[in-house]
Amino acid sequence: MHYNPSQVYPPDADTFLLLDAAMAEVKPGDRVLEVGTGSGFIARELAKVTGVVATDINPHAAMCARREGVDIVRCNLFNGVRGPFDLILFNPPYLPTAPHERIDDWLEYALDGGKSGRETIERFAERVGQVIAPGGRILLLISSLTGLDSVHDLFATQGFSSDVVRQETVEDEVLYVLRIHR
Repeated sequence: MHYNPSQVYPPDADTFLLLDAAMAEVKPGDRVLEVGTGSGFIARELAKVTGVVATDINPHAAMCARREGVDIVRCNLFNGVRGPFDLILFNPPYLPTAPHERIDDWLEYALDGGKSGRETIERFAERVGQVIAPGGRILLLISSLTGLDSVHDLFATQGFSSDVVRQETVEDEVLYVLRIHR
């Protein structure tokens, strides 16, 4: 397959907000997993502090991250990786997307959160308990378009607590980084 950088989500305001929260949260010696690494920008920066494994479903993103020196597994969410991880980061596809709005390419995986904006987040919440270490933390980036209270509730039903640790208004939405833990 031919690498196409236009099919990779580039670092943007959400990337920088999640990186800021991650740099404040990460501790030397943490085993870190970044789900959906995209360009690999965050994983590359965190690797300066501790060991990081990244995943992405998009083959173009996996190639991009690998070119940046990121230890990456091409898979869906955390299929193919073994925990436990002390810190898990995820900037999921969180935009509510109707079927007629779909763009049907690899970049779609970075953007399309399904009708509610929470479809991928729901699958993540159901399974993250299998790879998180006791006392582990999750940093999840979402948008006001995704429904902050709904995401809090989603993780609460899985036995997690969540708090907003960063937020930033960007255009017509508010971006939030949630710190989630048992």
